[in-house]
Amino acid sequence: MKLLMHFGCALRKNISSISHCQVKFHTNRRHWTPLIPVVIEQTGRGERAYDIYSRLLKERIICVMGPIHDDLSSVVVAQLLFLQSENSKKPVHMYINSPGGSVTAGLGIYDTMQYILPPIATWCVGQACSMASLLLAAGAPGMRHALPNARIMIHQPSGGVQGQATDIQIQAEEILKLKKQINNLYVKHTGLPIEKIEQSMERDKFMNPSDAKDFGIIDKILNHPPKHGDKTEETPTPVPIRAEISQPL
Repeated sequence: MKLLMHFGCALRKNISSISHCQVKFHTNRRHWTPLIPVVIEQTGRGERAYDIYSRLLKERIICVMGPIHDDLSSVVVAQLLFLQSENSKKPVHMYINSPGGSVTAGLGIYDTMQYILPPIATWCVGQACSMASLLLAAGAPGMRHALPNARIMIHQPSGGVQGQATDIQIQAEEILKLKKQINNLYVKHTGLPIEKIEQSMERDKFMNPSDAKDFGIIDKILNHPPKHGDKTEETPTPVPIRAEISQPL
């Protein structure tokens, strides 16, 4: 079985987009479409079926899972706008497990998070690397969390371009502007001086939750679940449901 190496962002002919990239390893085995569970809810009018993500959205939970690209960004932005229209004060809970991806797609999510009125609690499960770490840090102050075995990584944006020398120069100047812009966003959400951010972003900087808390990316580490009967504004109220596995959607 041949071992392949590729980057977190797609390598395309005549690349001109700018993205956070991350090295991954995989084999050339066939990738299967995952099954999406269907949740059956008992109501006064009988049973109602939801796919699991729609059911979580009903509880104001958004999942940012996998690489950040335009399709994922469009869905997350739409969910954020919908939840604001439903209730402009009740918190939104965003669960993040992502290696990062497109900077422009990620900034679309980021700007929407800053635009809507409901406070957004961010939760890192698994990893929040590259652009995803900025989304994690962009949660409401005091409502940014990570599970104890999660990892967080920050680094400067990267990209590729080919073409005429003048075009390459234009793209190089643009990515430097983007680097400065992203550094300032980390300054805003971590409270660290720009010199510290620039130094840390120069290369891949991996952090465990404790390191990320000291760095200012998160506020809390979830070592234990809430005690039985305890409810906080940040914890969605559980709903009695039963789940079944559907065919792939």
